[in-house]
Amino acid sequence: MISQACLRGNRLVLHVLGRQAARSSSCDVPFVQTDSRHELDAHTLAQTHTASLFSQSSIGAFFQEKPVLRNPFTQDALLRGYLRRHVPLQEVESDLSRFGQRVVDEIDELGRQCEQNPPHLQQYEAWGRRVDRIITCPAWTRLKHISAQEGMVAAGYERRFKEWSRVYQMSKLYLYAPSAGLYTCPLAMTDGAAKVIESLGMPVKEMFERLTTRDEQRFWTSGQWMTERKGGSDVANGTETVAWRQEDGWYRLRGFKWFTSATDADVTLILARTADNNGNVTPGSVGVSLFCAEVWQSDGNINGVEIQRLKDKLGTRQLPTAELLLDGMQAKLLSEEGRGVASIANMLTLTRIHNTVSAVAAMRRITQLSREYSTKRSVFGMLLKDHSLHVQTLTRLEVETRAAFLLMMEVCRLLGREETGVATERETRLLRLLTPVAKLYTGKQAVAVVSEGLESFGGQGYIEDTGLPAILRDAQVLSIWEGTTNVLSLDVLRSISKSSGLVLEAFFSDVKVR
Repeated sequence: MISQACLRGNRLVLHVLGRQAARSSSCDVPFVQTDSRHELDAHTLAQTHTASLFSQSSIGAFFQEKPVLRNPFTQDALLRGYLRRHVPLQEVESDLSRFGQRVVDEIDELGRQCEQNPPHLQQYEAWGRRVDRIITCPAWTRLKHISAQEGMVAAGYERRFKEWSRVYQMSKLYLYAPSAGLYTCPLAMTDGAAKVIESLGMPVKEMFERLTTRDEQRFWTSGQWMTERKGGSDVANGTETVAWRQEDGWYRLRGFKWFTSATDADVTLILARTADNNGNVTPGSVGVSLFCAEVWQSDGNINGVEIQRLKDKLGTRQLPTAELLLDGMQAKLLSEEGRGVASIANMLTLTRIHNTVSAVAAMRRITQLSREYSTKRSVFGMLLKDHSLHVQTLTRLEVETRAAFLLMMEVCRLLGREETGVATERETRLLRLLTPVAKLYTGKQAVAVVSEGLESFGGQGYIEDTGLPAILRDAQVLSIWEGTTNVLSLDVLRSISKSSGLVLEAFFSDVKVR
C-alpha cells in the first residue's frame, strides 16, 4: 500500500507538471489533473508518473535517404569509354572494376575513420624521454598496406602496359583518391621520390625497390622536406638547412623545415646547402643539393629530428604535416653537389600530375553523389532529377568535370610516352606546357565544382557527419600545394621563354591536328 502522504506528494507533482505543460504550447508531456474528489489507485498513479518523466515527442515518420556511393568505376562512363578507346585490355577493365568495388566495400570507410581520428604528436614518453612520435589511427596503416597491394606506386614503374602504364596507374588513383583519407599525398611524395632516384641512375637502388614494391611488409613511403620559413616555391633562395660532410661520407643536416607533408614517412628527400670545412655555404640555387634519409633508426628512434608541432589545417586533417627541427639528421647526398633544384624537376612534374588527379577525382565524386541523390530527394512534389533547373546545374558540373578529366588524361598519356621513350619532340614540349596548366586549372575548378555540388544536398551538404564538407575542405589545398596559381603561371611563362615559344607552337599544332 502507498501511504496517504506519498499519494498527496504525487498529486502535487502531477499538478505542478500539469500547470507547466499548460503554460508551454510546445510541450506535449502528458499530465493528469486531479482534485480532492478523485483518488488515483497506486498502479495508475505509478504509470502516469513514469510516463510524464520518460515520454518524448514524436519526431515524425519521414527520414531522407542518404546518397549511396556505388562502384566509382562502373558508374563512370567517361573513364570506361576512354580506356576502351585507348587501352582496350580486359585485364585493365577487370582490375579497375574489382578495385572500384573495394573502394565501396572497404576503402571508403577507412578514409572516413582517418578523418574522424586525425594524427597526434607524442613528444615525450611517460618517464620524460623525448620520443617525437606521430600517432596515426589503424585505418591509416591499413591504407598504406592496400596502397602496396594494389600497386598504387608500383604500377607506374612495372610498365606492364608500356606507354599506357601511367594512364592505368592514374586511373586507379583517380578511383582511390576521394575515399583514401588523403593517403594519396604520401603516395604522390613516394612516386616523386622514386622518379628522382630513377632519373639519377639508381644511386639508392634498395630504397627505390622499397618505394615501388607491392609487398606491404617491405613498402616504404617517402616524404618531401623542402619548405622552410622563407617559402616553399622559391627553394633556390629559401633553403637555409646546412649539410655537414662526415668522414664516412654521410652528411649531418641541421636546419628548420616549416612544412613537411607525409611526416610519418619511412624515408624523405631533403634540400640543404653543403658547408665547406670553414662552415661557409654558397647562396642561390647553385648552393642547394638534394639528400635522402631514413626517418627512423634501427633502434626505433627518430633520426636526428625534433618534431616541433603538427600543423592545424583547414582541411587534410587526416594527413600528418609538421614543423621539424633537423638536429644532426644523418643523410646521404643524392644529387650532384649544387644540383638539388635541377634534380627535383622530374619530381615536381609527377607530384603536380598527382595533384591534378586528386582534383578531378574530387569533382567526379561530388557529381556522382549529387546525381545519385537527385533520384531519391523529392521537393515540391517531384524528385530533384525531374526539376529542369536542378538538372541544368548538374549538367554544368558534369561538363566541368569531363573537361578536367580529359585534360588530366592527356597529361598522363604524355608522361607515359615520355617515360617509355616513344614521345615525339612535340609531345615532350606539350607535357612541359600542360603539366602546370592542368594543375592550375583543375585545382581551381575542384573548389568551385565541389562547392556548387554541396548545394545539391541542401543543408545536409553543410553537416560534418555526412562526410560531404570534408570533400570541400580537402579540395581547397589543391590550388596551393605543388605551386599556387601565380607560381604556376610564372612556370608557364618560363617554359615559353626557355623554349623560345616552341611549347606554344606544339600546343597550337596539336589543337589543329585534333
